[in-house]
Amino acid sequence: MARNQEKAQAMLNRFLQYKKDQLYGPKGKRPAFANECNNLGEAERWRRQIVKEISKEVTEIQNASLGEHRIRDLNDHINKLLREKKHWERQIKLLGGPDYTRGVPNIRDGRGAPMGAGGYFYFGAARELPGVRELFEKQQLENVKRRTRGDLHKLVDAQYYGYGDEDDGYLVKLEAKVETKARKRAIDKWNAQNEKSKVRKITKTYDGSLSDATNKEEGEVLFKAHVPLPSDEELKAAILAKKKAELMAKYAS
Repeated sequence: MARNQEKAQAMLNRFLQYKKDQLYGPKGKRPAFANECNNLGEAERWRRQIVKEISKEVTEIQNASLGEHRIRDLNDHINKLLREKKHWERQIKLLGGPDYTRGVPNIRDGRGAPMGAGGYFYFGAARELPGVRELFEKQQLENVKRRTRGDLHKLVDAQYYGYGDEDDGYLVKLEAKVETKARKRAIDKWNAQNEKSKVRKITKTYDGSLSDATNKEEGEVLFKAHVPLPSDEELKAAILAKKKAELMAKYAS
């Protein structure tokens, strides 16, 4: 004890303590409300103290052998310190200090999953407590995002439309075989329909009787007459009578 008292009263220790008090302020109890502190240096010191306490208790809560009650108490105290840290960060910003809340990501685990909801978080062994694991499983099912039409359009690219499918040449060979078979089926179908629709050539003789004839090539359709047509002799006689009438009208008058 004597040795410690001698150290405390040493000139160097007293000088260092004086400089420390000037820089951070004298030691004392942390204010219950952040808005009671109007000194930026003291506010920074209290925030650092809270961060150290959070780090210490987060390390301690990783031990699952502490017991359920101790783990719950630690988890509650960590959440309380987190809320208090936000108050001090807000006060530091009001006093003209840096904005610690800017760019701070949400609290997540190593897999990127959220560690709580509604402002309350679970750390370490608290995530394995009865009822907490079921809460996280239910939350993961609720957070499953359903794909929208916009998300599906983002997956559409040139590969979706089939561009580049013919680069390897394998698809071209398959298409050529299928195309040959399809063309052969179409030709056979056309030939079968053409055989069924064959008709004979029907002509009208000079005496008015009907006669039929086919082309030299068997099965070839010439035409089908739906009304009686004049013969060649009738056409020649009609043309000759017209010419005679024109001459008589021209010279007889």
